[in-house]
Amino acid sequence: MTTTIARLLAASGLARIEAEALAAHALGRSRASLLAHANHAISDGHAEAARALFARRRAGEPLAYIVGHREFYSLELAVTPDVLIPRPETELLVDLALERLAAPGLAHGARPRVLDLATGSGAVAIAVAKHAPHAAVWASDASPAALAVARANAARHGVAIRFVASDWFAALAGEAFRLIVANPPYVAEGDPHLAEGDLPFEPRAALVSGRDGLDAIRRIVACARAHLAPQGWLAFEHGHDQAARCRALLHESGYRDVTTYRDLAGIERVTAALAP
Repeated sequence: MTTTIARLLAASGLARIEAEALAAHALGRSRASLLAHANHAISDGHAEAARALFARRRAGEPLAYIVGHREFYSLELAVTPDVLIPRPETELLVDLALERLAAPGLAHGARPRVLDLATGSGAVAIAVAKHAPHAAVWASDASPAALAVARANAARHGVAIRFVASDWFAALAGEAFRLIVANPPYVAEGDPHLAEGDLPFEPRAALVSGRDGLDAIRRIVACARAHLAPQGWLAFEHGHDQAARCRALLHESGYRDVTTYRDLAGIERVTAALAP
């Protein structure tokens, strides 16, 4: 029987939208083209290539890793198993940073310095650099493989970012920033969610942070003080049930104007504060 695009998709065993994305990737065509030519026959080679991708997805491998990219803040970013898959809720961190950078005192004059800690794919840093070209954006990560992905993404989108190989602030002695942002690991060891969805395939070091998930956040809160310029601002993403503890950590360290912001789902997602 001749294999048509429609038959291929129907036999995928996947949600239609995922099957279409994988078939489009295998055939080197757009999803719109697939739908417009659903009854067209395809070669055995193309059919087998698509079926191999379907099998990987049925086995649980994240769609973003299979196709090698994910959209974030309207930017297509390359992703590999060396980096977390960018998620929509993290766009709140970008929104808040851009809002700060648009303030009159920062939108004019000397270039405000921004640091994106644990940048991973570079998603946050690149989005900030793309939409706030007046800012001098730095991005750090302890993983050389992650930095390679981030550098390639920055080059693809034509933004100038200073990348630094650093375990948090270890390689940033003497550097100060007007904004420090981070999407750090914040999942607790043993959290059952680590066995669900895409998480088993993502880098564990970018997900897990101690018994309560707050080890990295504690370190950021403690160390960022020495790297924030006067009136500097720290903002970081955290888990849905961690906001109160994050606010307490910031208050205990002397930060001012501590505020938690909710994402589009109404979940407390980012907590921010001014330098002590």
